[in-house]
Amino acid sequence: MIDHVRDLESVRSATERLLTAAAKLDNAGVTDQSRLPGWTRGHVLAHLARNADALVNVLEGRPMYVSGEARDADIERDAPRPLEAQLADVRESAARFQEAGAAPADWSRTVELRNGVTDSAARVPFRRWAEVELHHVDLGIGYELEDLPEEFTERETDFLARRFTGNPDVPPTRLTDGTRAWSTGREAAAPEVTVTGTPADLLGWLAGRRDGAALTAEGGALPALPPL
Repeated sequence: MIDHVRDLESVRSATERLLTAAAKLDNAGVTDQSRLPGWTRGHVLAHLARNADALVNVLEGRPMYVSGEARDADIERDAPRPLEAQLADVRESAARFQEAGAAPADWSRTVELRNGVTDSAARVPFRRWAEVELHHVDLGIGYELEDLPEEFTERETDFLARRFTGNPDVPPTRLTDGTRAWSTGREAAAPEVTVTGTPADLLGWLAGRRDGAALTAEGGALPALPPL
């Protein structure tokens, strides 16, 4: 069972960690390159703010974004702002998301996200949690995949493994950190490849944050994963 109330509290905590860390930057630091190609830290912070508002739209039954072009334009518009404006926007948009999450609602209902993707409303807080945690890492300000909460790492690994399940371009693959195991890729009676690594390295590879060089592949080459 998905506990959306607990996930909302995890989002709140993760947001406070990010804001506390980002507050140590200065205006010049906001314009520095993030770990995401083509994006400054300002782009990442702007995206986080606009994503919070987009998920409010989802919870309230509106389209997540007016269009992909409008989403991109909003991020480009907001990316150059000084640090104080960035932090205020992330904080205020996060409060709007928490307010929407606290409203009485049918959390079993199906909601629509980007590109026709649907999910249960109860999973939206976890999706926001993933945005905050992974983009905190993307800022490149000392928060690493190894610093992510253990519960989050396990759940996001499970989520991403499921996302690639049935993908014809990914061979049948078993993932393991030595304690837990996941299956992903094309359906088959048995996996073709077993990929082993630390929880952080497995998640980083699945999430496109690491190239998988630290992972061990047995039975074949490390699979090439399609972009998320």
